[in-house]
Amino acid sequence: MSFENLLTRLHECLNIEEAAPGTIGEILRRVLTKLSESSRSNVKRCKERCLEEAVQLLRQTSAAHLRALEDEHLLLLVRLLLSLQLEMVCISTACRKVDQMLQHLSKLDHQLVFRETLLSFHSVVLSDQVLSLNDLQTACMFLEDSAVGREVWRESYMSILNKLSQSLPVVLQEEPLRDGPLCYMAVKVCLQIFQLLSSEVACLVWEQNHQDSAVQKILQALMDIILGQCSNRDTRLLAGTAVAMLINTASERKAGGAAAWSVLQVSLGEPWQLSVGVLQVQCDPVVQDGVGRLAVCRGLLTCCRPHILLSSCRDTPQTCLLLEGLFPLVSSLCEEKLDCHYLAFEVLTLWLRRVKECVLDLWKMTGGRLLPDDSSLQQQLAHIIWTNAESPVEGVPEFANSAFTQLLSLYKMDCEQFSDAKRTFYSTLLQRIMKLPWEAKAKYHHLCALLPHLGTGVVMDGYSEVFSHFLKCLSTNHLSPCAAQLYKCLVQQQRRELCEGSEESSSLTELELAGHWAKRWQPFLHEVLTSDVTLLLNNGSSHLLPCTFQVFPSAVDLLLAALDPREPGHLHAWTCVLSSHRAVTGCSPWSLQGGSTLGTLQLALGSADDKIRLAALSLLCCSPKTKDTPTTEEMATLREFIPQNLNCESSSFRQHLQAGVRKFLVRVRDGCLALIRGAKSKKNRDDVPERTQDVLEQIDFVEWLSQLPYCHLAPGHSYQRKKTALLLLSAVLETCTDTWSPDRKKGQPPANIGALINCARQRGLWDFFSRTKQLVLLSCLEDSTNEIRELSSELLLRFFPPSFADDIAEVLTVRTKQLLCSPRVQEAQMGALMMKVLVQKSGHQCEDCELNSGRDPEPFCVVTVLVRELEEHYQTAKTDMMLAARTKPIHGVLCALQRCLLEAPNQLCDTLDTSVMEKMLVLLEDVSLLLLAVLHGDQEAGETNAPPSFCEMGNAISSLISQQSGEGEADGEECILLSEEHSLVLTCCWVSLKEIGILLGSLVEKILTETKQHSECLLTKQDLTRVSKVFKDILLKCRHWGAVEGCCIGFTKLCASLLSSTDPQLKDIPIQRLKEGLQVVRCPRSASVTRRAAGLPMLILCVLSAEEASKARPLLASSMEALMDTAKTPLDKNWDQTLDLPQVCAVHTLQALVRGAGLGAAVLQFAPSVIILSLTLLSSPCWAMRNAALQLYSSLCSRMLGQRSGSEEAGLTQHSMSPAAFFFHYPALQPFLLGELRKAAQDLQGPASGARLHLQPSLYPILTLLAQLQPGVQDPSETLLDFLHPLLQLSASPIYSVRVKASTALVAMTPSSHYTDILIRLASQLPGPLESCSHNQLHGQLLQVRAILDRALCTHSGLSGDLHEVLSRVQTSLWLGTGAQRCPLVRAAYLRVVDSLREGACENFLSQLSDALIHGLKAPQQGLQVGLSSFHQEVIHFLCADQKWACKIWEHFPTFSIDVRLSLIMLLPARRGLHQTGLKDVIQRALQSVLKEALLSDSVEYRTAFLTALVVVMTAVPFPNSSPPAEPFLLECLDLLLTDLQEQKGGPEFLSQALNVASLLLSQWPHSSVKLSKLQGWCDILERQRAPDAPEVLRLACGEALCVAGAPLINSLREHSALPAVIMRLINTGLYLLQDQSQPVRLKAACFTSSLRRVTRGDKICIMHVNQALPLLLDLLVEECWETTGTLEVLLSHLPQSDPRSVLREASGAGGCASLYEQDEANVFAEPSVMSAHVLPYLLQMAEKSSQSSALAHTLSTWAEGNAAQVLDNLAVCEKLQPAKTLTSCWLALLTDPRFHSSLCGLLTRAAFFLRLLKTLAGTRHLCDPLSVQKRLQDVCKLLSQNGVHFPSAFTAAVAGL
Repeated sequence: MSFENLLTRLHECLNIEEAAPGTIGEILRRVLTKLSESSRSNVKRCKERCLEEAVQLLRQTSAAHLRALEDEHLLLLVRLLLSLQLEMVCISTACRKVDQMLQHLSKLDHQLVFRETLLSFHSVVLSDQVLSLNDLQTACMFLEDSAVGREVWRESYMSILNKLSQSLPVVLQEEPLRDGPLCYMAVKVCLQIFQLLSSEVACLVWEQNHQDSAVQKILQALMDIILGQCSNRDTRLLAGTAVAMLINTASERKAGGAAAWSVLQVSLGEPWQLSVGVLQVQCDPVVQDGVGRLAVCRGLLTCCRPHILLSSCRDTPQTCLLLEGLFPLVSSLCEEKLDCHYLAFEVLTLWLRRVKECVLDLWKMTGGRLLPDDSSLQQQLAHIIWTNAESPVEGVPEFANSAFTQLLSLYKMDCEQFSDAKRTFYSTLLQRIMKLPWEAKAKYHHLCALLPHLGTGVVMDGYSEVFSHFLKCLSTNHLSPCAAQLYKCLVQQQRRELCEGSEESSSLTELELAGHWAKRWQPFLHEVLTSDVTLLLNNGSSHLLPCTFQVFPSAVDLLLAALDPREPGHLHAWTCVLSSHRAVTGCSPWSLQGGSTLGTLQLALGSADDKIRLAALSLLCCSPKTKDTPTTEEMATLREFIPQNLNCESSSFRQHLQAGVRKFLVRVRDGCLALIRGAKSKKNRDDVPERTQDVLEQIDFVEWLSQLPYCHLAPGHSYQRKKTALLLLSAVLETCTDTWSPDRKKGQPPANIGALINCARQRGLWDFFSRTKQLVLLSCLEDSTNEIRELSSELLLRFFPPSFADDIAEVLTVRTKQLLCSPRVQEAQMGALMMKVLVQKSGHQCEDCELNSGRDPEPFCVVTVLVRELEEHYQTAKTDMMLAARTKPIHGVLCALQRCLLEAPNQLCDTLDTSVMEKMLVLLEDVSLLLLAVLHGDQEAGETNAPPSFCEMGNAISSLISQQSGEGEADGEECILLSEEHSLVLTCCWVSLKEIGILLGSLVEKILTETKQHSECLLTKQDLTRVSKVFKDILLKCRHWGAVEGCCIGFTKLCASLLSSTDPQLKDIPIQRLKEGLQVVRCPRSASVTRRAAGLPMLILCVLSAEEASKARPLLASSMEALMDTAKTPLDKNWDQTLDLPQVCAVHTLQALVRGAGLGAAVLQFAPSVIILSLTLLSSPCWAMRNAALQLYSSLCSRMLGQRSGSEEAGLTQHSMSPAAFFFHYPALQPFLLGELRKAAQDLQGPASGARLHLQPSLYPILTLLAQLQPGVQDPSETLLDFLHPLLQLSASPIYSVRVKASTALVAMTPSSHYTDILIRLASQLPGPLESCSHNQLHGQLLQVRAILDRALCTHSGLSGDLHEVLSRVQTSLWLGTGAQRCPLVRAAYLRVVDSLREGACENFLSQLSDALIHGLKAPQQGLQVGLSSFHQEVIHFLCADQKWACKIWEHFPTFSIDVRLSLIMLLPARRGLHQTGLKDVIQRALQSVLKEALLSDSVEYRTAFLTALVVVMTAVPFPNSSPPAEPFLLECLDLLLTDLQEQKGGPEFLSQALNVASLLLSQWPHSSVKLSKLQGWCDILERQRAPDAPEVLRLACGEALCVAGAPLINSLREHSALPAVIMRLINTGLYLLQDQSQPVRLKAACFTSSLRRVTRGDKICIMHVNQALPLLLDLLVEECWETTGTLEVLLSHLPQSDPRSVLREASGAGGCASLYEQDEANVFAEPSVMSAHVLPYLLQMAEKSSQSSALAHTLSTWAEGNAAQVLDNLAVCEKLQPAKTLTSCWLALLTDPRFHSSLCGLLTRAAFFLRLLKTLAGTRHLCDPLSVQKRLQDVCKLLSQNGVHFPSAFTAAVAGL
C-alpha cells in the first residue's frame, strides 16, 4: 500500500480531524502532517526539516499516550513510516530520522516493527528478478540507516548473498549495467555486508565446512570488476575496498596475510588464481591501466588490520606485506602517468600513515631503523614526494605535501627510538628547500612541515630572505596562501617555544609575548599593511592579521602605536588592524587609543578609497558574537554611511557592503531576541524598561533600513544604486523575517524570531510586504539590466505573499504578452521572467485547466498557451519573415518556455504530458529548420553540413528583405552598416537558435533526471534522436557564435544525460553524433573566409565533455586518435587554399578539445603527442595549417604549464612548473625538444655563405615553452643540462627574437648552481676592440649574460666573489658601450649588463662610460641606424639612474635632437622621487626654456609627451609653490595653450595636457588684470569640456585642472571682488564632474573638493568620498556665493525637467519599440532624482537667507513669479492622475518610465522651494495661498506613495514643512 493510501487510512481510522487538543489523536495529526509535508516536498532540506519536527513531536509523546493506540492503528503507523523510509532510500539523513521514529515505536512493540521490516526486506530478496537499483538502495538503507533493519539482515543475510551472487554476473554481462550506478550500488552492498556482518561472513570464507558458492561468485565478480571488466573507476576502487574488507574478516594472521599476498599478484599483469581462505577464483586482467593495482593497494591500506599488513610472504618469511609487498606497488603507481594520478598519492599518504601505526612492530621485525640516513627507502620516498610537489595535476601537490609531513613525523619517531640526535635528514632537507626559488609553492609547504622538527631559530637563521620572499608571495595571488600558512606556522611555533621554554618565559604576560613577536615581525607586517601594492595589502590583511591576533592578541597595541591615520597608507592599515582584531577576539575597539577610535573611524568611512571604507565597515559591523547588540553610536554611524555608498561602481564593494550589513542585522536580531528573553525571565526585572528601549532602537533601525531601498529603486536611478538597494533589501528580509529557505544550509532565521516580529508589528513597524512595496519590485522586472530583474524576481518569489492580487495578475499578463512579442532581446527576456513570476505567484486558471485535473493546472495551462503562441510565431515566420522578426520574433516565447518549464519548483511530469511534449519537439525542430534555411538563403540547409560564411548569411538576409519588401535586388553603392531590417532578421534567427539549444538540452536533462525517480518517461528514443539532430543541424549549419555557444550548453547537457543512461540505445545516440562529426572533419569542403571549423569542433567537444569523468573516457581516446590521424594526413598535390581542408579542421577541433573546460586535465595524457604534432605541422606549406597548429600549441602549453607565477620579476610570463617537473610529467617531450634545438643550433654552425636566415619553424615556439618554465630549480638527475649547449649556441641566431627568447629559455633551464659558471664562460668570450666578431652572436651573448645576472642577483642579493670576476671582464670590455662599437643593439645590451652590475662597478669606469654616452647623445645622427632609438632609451635610463648624471643630461636637454628629447621626456612620467632631490628644478628649467618651441612643433606626439612631462615635474610636490615664474615669455606660452584649447587643436590627448599646463601656469601667475582675463577664459574652457559628450580624457583633465589650480586660484583671489563669481563657476564645474560616469573623473572632482575645503576652512583631511564631496560643494556654494548673481541658476540647473504633462502624453502614445536597440544616455551614471534630493535643502536655505539680502530677495521673487503658473499647473496634472484602486496597464507603464519619476522629483523640488518662498517672502503671497499649496503638495505625495512611488526623506520632510 502506498504512503498516500496508508496516510488516508490512518486519518480515517483515528478520526484525527476531530481530535481534541492534547490527545494522542491531536499529536498524531501534527506528526502525520509533518510526514505528509516531507513526502510531498522535492527539496532535501525541507524533507529533513519536516522529519526532524515529526521526530521531536513523537519523542515528546509519553509512552502512556502511545499505548492508547489500538494494535491496528500502531500497525498502520509502522507501515506508514516504513513506506516513507522506502521512498527516501537515497537520502541517508532522512532515513535515519524515520528510523528514530521506528525505534521509538519499537519500545512499545519490538516484534511488530521487526516483522514489518522483515516483510519489506523480503520484498527485495524473495523476488525472482535480478536486483534492481532501487532494491539495492533499499537493502543498503536497511543495513546502514536502520537499527531494526540490521537485525533483519543478520537473520536473512544468506538470502541476500545468494541474490547478489545471482545478480552480479548478470550485471557484468551488459555494458550499460556494469558501467552504471547499478553495479556500483551492488559493490557497495557487498562492502557493507563484509564490514557490518563480518562475523557472519567470516565463517563462509575461512572455514572449510561452511564454504558457500555464493561468496565465491561474489568474490569472482568483484575481481572481474577490479581487473577492468567494468570501466567505471569509482566502481573498481570500491570493489578493491570490498575485497580488502573481505580479507580483513580473517581472524588468523597467517590466513589473512596469505590472501593479501595473493591479491597483490594483480601487479603481475598476467592471469592467476586468487585464494582467499577456502575461496579460489580465477583472475584475468582485462586492461592494464593501473586502476586495478590502485584499487587493491587502496583497499588493503584502508581496511586491513595491522596483523595482516605485517604478514610475511609464504616463500620469503623475512618479508613484510607493508614494506616489500605494498610499497613497490605504491611507488610504481606514483611514478606512472595515470589518469587518476592524485589517487596514487592518496594511497602513498595512506601507506605512510599505516607504517606509522605499525612502526613498533616493524622495528621488531627489521631489527633496526626503518629510515636510516641515505637508505634506499628514505631516498625513494623523498624523490617521489619532491618530484611531484609542483605537479600540475589537481590534488597531487596536496597529497604530496601530506605525505611529506607523514615522512618527517615517521623519521622523527625513528630517530627517537634509536637515539639519533643529529637527524641529518632534516638539515639536508632544509638546505635543499633553501635552493628552491621563491616562486615554488613546495618551498613553503615543505618548510611548514619541517618547522616543528627544527624550530624557528634554525629555520629563520637558514632562511635569511624570508621577509623579501614573503613580500613577493603576498603580491602573487596563488602563492599568498602558502606563504601565509608558513607565517602562521612560524608565529605559532614561536609562541610554543616561548611558553614551553624556561620558567621565566613560561610566566610572560600577553603583552610581553607580543613584544617578542614584534621584535621579529612588526616591521615586516607594518611594511605589508602600508604598502601601495594592492595584492600585497589585501593578502596581508586577510591572511596575516587574523593568525597574528589568534596567537598574540596583544599585538594590536604595538601595531596601532606605529600607525598615524593622517599618513598615506596608514588609515587603511589602522582599519584593517582593528577590524581583524575585533573579528578574532570579539573585544570592543572603541576603548582603544584613548577613545579616539570613533573619530578615526569616521575619517575612514568618508575616504575616497573603497578598500579603506570596506575595512572600516567591517570594523563597524563584525563581531564573533552574534548577540553583541550594536550600540547607538554604531547604528547612527551606519545610518550615515549606507546612503552615501549606494552607487559605488565596484561589484566587490557592493557584495562586501551587503555582507557587512547582514552581519550587523544578525547582531541586531539576535541581540534583540536575547533582550526579549531576558525581559521575560524572572531575573533582572529592574532593567526591563531599559531593555525595552534598546529593543525599540534596534527595531527602528531595521525599519529605516527596510524603507531605504524602495526610494532608490525607481527607474532613472543608476544600475549601481538599484543593485545595492536590492542587496540591502535582501539582507533585511533574510535576517528579519521568518521565511525559511530550503536551499540554504546556513543563515536560516532562528525559531523564535516570531517574538521579535510581533514586537515590531505591534508598533506598526516591519510591514515588509505591503502592496506599494510589491509594486516597486514589479516595476524593477522591466529594468534594463538582467541582474536587477533577477534579484527583484527572486525577492518577490522568495519572500512576498504566495499569490498576486487579481488586478496585478491581470495587468502583468497583458504586459507579459506585449513583451514576449518584442524584437528586442532584452524586452523579450523581461516578458519571460514576468511569465515565470506569474506562473509561480498567480492562482489564475483558464478553461483548459479543467481538462487536465491530474496535473498542476497553472503550469500546464501556461505551457499549453506558450506552445500555441510559439506555433503562431512559426506560422508567421513561414509566411512573412520580416513581419515575424518585428512582431513575433520567436525567441521571447522560447525563453518563456525555458523559464516556466525549467525554473519551476514542480516536476515536469506534473506540467507536461506526452502529447504536449511531442507537439513542442516537432515545433522546435520545424522552427530550427526554418531559421537555418533563412540563413542559408537559396541553398537547401539540409543538403550540406557546411555552414554558410558570414558573407553568405548577409547576402541571404539581404535577398530575403528585398523579396519581401518587393524592391528586388538593391542597386547602387553597398552600405557597410547593417540596416534595421537586416539586424531584426539576424537577431531573430541567432537568438532563437540559441534559445532552442538551451531549452532542449536543459529540458531533456530534467526529464531524464526525473525518470530515474519515476518509471514514466515523457521522451522516447525517437524523440531524443530528433533532439540530437536539431543540435547537429544548428552546430554544423550555423556559423554565428552566439547560436553555437547557446547550443553547446544544451547539447552538453543532452549528451551527459544520455551517456549516463542505463539504456544502451540512448547511450548510442551521442556516440553516433560523435561519429558523424568526426566523419565531417575528414571531408569538409566548404569555403570560409574565417578558415575556422565553426560549430563542428564544439559538437565533438560537447559529446566528449559529457563523458563520465570516473570512467576511462574511451570516446576521448578514440576521438583524439582519429583527429591526430586526420591532421597527419599529407595534403593533396592540388589542395585548394580557398576551401576548408580536413587537416586544418582536425587541428582546430583538437584546439577546441584542449581549451574546453569540460575536459579539464583529461587531455593532458595526450599532450606529448599533440605537442609533437603541432610543432611538426608548423612546417606545412599551407598557411591555414600553420596558423591552426600554432594556436593548438599555444592552448596546450597553457594547460600543461598550469598557473602563472604572476610576479613582477617574471613579468607575468613564467609558470609555477619547473623544467624537471615538466619533463617528469611529459618525458616523451624531452628528447624531441632537445633534438629540435640541436638541429636548429647545428644549422647555425654551417658555412658563412649558407642560408643563415633560414628559421626552423618549431624553434621559436619551443623556446617560448622553455622560457615559461620556473627557473632556478635543481635537477637531481642533471639530464636537463643537455639543453644548455644548444641554447648557448642559439645566441648566434641572425633573428633578433630568437636571441631574446633563447636568453630567457637559458635562465629557465639552468640550475641555480650553474649560474656562475655560465656567466664566467660568457663573459670570457666578450671580444676586445681589435678582435673580429659576429654582432649577432655578441648581442645574443650579452642578452644571456643580462638574463642570468638578473636571475642570480634576484636569488642572492649582492655580488659574490665569482660575480666580481664577471664584473671585471665586463669593465674590461668598455669599448662595447662607446662609439667604437657601431651596432646600437650591442651597445644597448652591454648597457643593460652594466646596469645590473652597477652596485659593484668602480666610479672611474662608470664616469668614463657616462661621459661617452652623453657625448654620443649630442652627436648628430648619421643616416638610419637600426636600434638607435632603443639604444637612446637605454642610455637615458642608465644615466638617469644616478642623480649627478641625470642633472647633466637634463642640462644638455636643449642641445639634443627631437628624437633624443622625446626619449628623455617619455621616461619622465615613470620616475619617482623628483620632489626629494634638486633634480626637479633642473628639469623644470630645462623644459620651460623650450616650452614655446615645443608648442610650435609640428609633431603632435612630441607636444603631447612634452606637456605630459612638464605636468609631472610641476606637480611633483603635492601642492606646488605659488611663486611667480621668472620668465615673462611663459605668458606667451599660456596664450598659445589657451588658444589651442579654445580652438580645439591637436586632439584630446594633447588638449588634456595643454589644459593641465595652462592651469598650472595660471595658478602660479602673479595677481593682475591679465590674470583675471585669462582666468575667465580658463573657466569657459572648463565649462565646455565638462560636458558628458566630451571625450573622457578631457573631462578628466578638467578634474585635474581643478585639483592643481582651483584651490590656489581661489586662495590668491581671497581679497578680490571677483572671488565669489570664480568660486561659483568652479564649484558648478565640480558638481558636474562629481556626477560624471567615469570614476577617475569623479575622484578628481572629490580631490578638488578636499583641497577647496582645506583652503576655505583649514581642515586637514584626506581625499574624501565622492558622495561626501557633493554636499560639501553645495555647502561651500551657499556659504560663499549665496548673494552672488547666478547662484540660484546654478542650483536649479542641476534639477531635472518637470513637465509631467508631456511625459504622460508620450507614455500614452508609445506603442511598441521603434528600433532594435535603445539610444544610451550620454551620462548613464547621472541621477537627476538623487541630485534633486541633494539640491532641495540648499534651495530652502537660499529662501531662508532672503531676509538678509535685498538682491537675493529680488532674485527669488522674480523666480517665484515666473514659475508659479508652471508649478501649479504641474501639481494639477499630478492631482488628476488619480490611480485607480486596482492596478492598470497605464499606471504600470508610468511606474516603469524613468522620465516620469525624474519629472516628479523635479516638480516636487520646485514646488517645495516655491512653497518655502511663499512662506518667507511677503511679496509672493499674492501668487497663491501657502496653506493651499502645501495641502495640495501633501495630497500628491500621499497619493503617489500609496501607489508605488517612493521619495527620499528630503522630499517628505520638505513637503511636511519640517
